[in-house]
Amino acid sequence: MSVETFTPETANDIGAKIGFVSLGCPKNLVDSERILTQLRTEGYDIVNSYNNANLVIVNTCGFIDSAVQESLDAIGEALAENGKVIVTGCLGAKDDEIREVHPNVLAITGPHAYEEVMGHVHKYVPTPERVPFENLVPDTGVKLTPRHYAYLKISEGCNHRCTFCIIPSMRGDLVSRPIGDVLSEAQRLANAGVKELLVISQDTSAYGVDVKHKTGFWDGQPVKTSMLALCEALGKLGIWVRLHYVYPYPSVDDVIPLMAAGKILPYLDIPLQHANKRILRLMKRPGSAERTLERIQNWRKICPDLTIRSTFIVGFPGETDEEFEELLQFLRDAQLDRVGCFTYSDVEGAKANDLPDPVPEHIKQERYERFMQVQQEISAARLQAKIGRTLTVLIDEVDNEGAIGRSYADAPEIDGLVYLNGEHNVQPGDRVEVLIEHADEYDLWGSLV
Repeated sequence: MSVETFTPETANDIGAKIGFVSLGCPKNLVDSERILTQLRTEGYDIVNSYNNANLVIVNTCGFIDSAVQESLDAIGEALAENGKVIVTGCLGAKDDEIREVHPNVLAITGPHAYEEVMGHVHKYVPTPERVPFENLVPDTGVKLTPRHYAYLKISEGCNHRCTFCIIPSMRGDLVSRPIGDVLSEAQRLANAGVKELLVISQDTSAYGVDVKHKTGFWDGQPVKTSMLALCEALGKLGIWVRLHYVYPYPSVDDVIPLMAAGKILPYLDIPLQHANKRILRLMKRPGSAERTLERIQNWRKICPDLTIRSTFIVGFPGETDEEFEELLQFLRDAQLDRVGCFTYSDVEGAKANDLPDPVPEHIKQERYERFMQVQQEISAARLQAKIGRTLTVLIDEVDNEGAIGRSYADAPEIDGLVYLNGEHNVQPGDRVEVLIEHADEYDLWGSLV
């Protein structure tokens, strides 16, 4: 995912204008928001033109080869158009790789290195003089999302060592944010009118493991540093709360009743990656397909409206035809609502690169197409079952054709949409009741009740 280049602000006249390019996942976007907030706090203006900027910051992604190339291209464009560039983010962990292509960048830092980035900014663009009592930053900080939803990052890093992934080498081991800080941020966002919080991390289920789930404090009350306690507290804010990057640990079972009770959205984003035991071991992924299926069935008994999205990899080194067929059967058995699929590709520094028996590219593509065909049929059937139901929809935008929003089952940018053709009497951020009248493989159409 890539957010729009720069955030427009009125440039000041004192030569402290910063351009910003943010690339990558929502976790990277939150890092960008934190840097932009600090820049505005110190009086820097954020401008939407290379020409107006005294310096450009590029927050990069480095997870897969295409993301690396996109980041290198963005750095090159910023250098060509402006000349003064600071690089941060995941690709920043590969200093040599960046300097080999772009030796003229001013400085490079790794991910979530906010203070280091600001130190480099101070070196090249002195902190501007501020007008006394001038309000530069809202209570929520600078946000790159629409006003009605926001990402809430609860931790950094990851303790897993998946063989296809290099995130721990870039972002380090799990470090959970203090529960009081997380909940205070959530409260500020809710007070500012945010209608939906998207909880993100590398491993949301593991929140608090690194601090042994110690007790923190929020609003004068003790709160345990755990996913369950976090969800219980967030559920009291009266807004949508959506969980992302949740591993199917037993602890997730405790959260499902909160979803059934309407405290948080009945939605789980679970990156399962595969279903075959041998492939999962090669990937160094936790869990097994049998236990996962059993867990999903139990969750749906407690919360029938539960929506589950997941991601999978096909063509992992050594994957046989039989193992791929097992994955397809898992899809049919699990009946997941939303699924993304990737063909395996080597990532520089990943241990899976050294595994034997790579799958030929044409077979990867054939498997991808078969996978998506099976899942499309499942998704279409599950959406057809919603025709005739009335769903709460959060409006994202209104254009010439009508309103566009999302139900509880749809996360922004990655899931489907709900179209209200001809409806113009609503605003982004409104929550409305919609009678579902039509569906295809991914989206729904309906009218206001």
